[in-house]
Amino acid sequence: MSSIVRHVSTIFRCPSLVPNSLSCELQQWRGIRVKVFNGNLESALAVMQRKMQSSGIERLIKREQTHHIKNSEKRVLARKNLERRIRSQDLARKLKAILIKKVRGL
Repeated sequence: MSSIVRHVSTIFRCPSLVPNSLSCELQQWRGIRVKVFNGNLESALAVMQRKMQSSGIERLIKREQTHHIKNSEKRVLARKNLERRIRSQDLARKLKAILIKKVRGL
């Protein structure tokens, strides 16, 4: 759990050179606060994890991790990215065709 806290703290840390920068204010705005009731830390951690998942912080943390990625994982990630890009291009092509038909009045 301390590794997650460390990653979150490095993401939201303000640069010391420019303390009043806009990015610093935005990073502070995106912070997550969780209240611990009756010393129940487990439930507070569960709430924090749900909030992190819903706000997208968990994806930022995973993206910034610099651990070793196996070749098989790299192939799976590359295939997923390729499929995502192809789907996006197909959708863009279809939307373009629809818009051209609407503009031409067909």
